[in-house]
Amino acid sequence: MQLKWLGHACFLLTTREGTKIVTDPFDATVGYPLPQVVPDIVTVSHQHFDHNAVGVLKGNPTVVEGTGARQIKGVNIRGIATFHDKKLGAERGPNTVFVIEADGITVCHLGDLGHPLDAGKLQEIGPVDILLVPCGGTYTIDADEAAALVKAMKPRVAVPMHYKTEYLKFPITPVDNFLRHFPAAERRTVLELSPDDLPAPTAVVVLELSR
Repeated sequence: MQLKWLGHACFLLTTREGTKIVTDPFDATVGYPLPQVVPDIVTVSHQHFDHNAVGVLKGNPTVVEGTGARQIKGVNIRGIATFHDKKLGAERGPNTVFVIEADGITVCHLGDLGHPLDAGKLQEIGPVDILLVPCGGTYTIDADEAAALVKAMKPRVAVPMHYKTEYLKFPITPVDNFLRHFPAAERRTVLELSPDDLPAPTAVVVLELSR
């Protein structure tokens, strides 16, 4: 499986069969270059403009929203109900965590998770190989909460997302706040993994923007 970061909470996952999955596409107002990709599948964690801009993508992908399990092009996807805030959605509404299984690897995209996960939700999510975790705060869990969640979930790889960069005007914090908890973190342009070469828990990888 290959993983690229397209900006904010948007990633491109490509399976060894060539199936392309895009998570949480953003619109032009966010500031990042728009993704130039033709996906087969798009997951949308919630209905905010920086996560649901399916229309900016090329082609006619299958859009996956909400909870439940489905299989598309050999990819298993589960949606798990969470919230965008610490008040059961009263401030910002619901959020769907997606667990994506392909090529023998389990990827968990936390969307705009706004609260810590209790034992029941952690059990519902299950073991994770690659965790895509927001860490910028304000609209999501912050750097300290994200680090605590990584340590609780123990993924093989954790990739931060939804943090302040030169492209964004959102009042969120940079990835360095999160990386203070993980001094051995590394930076890569792309992540390519198979079940046989997954690192021991937990490698933290910051992906450079892919254009």
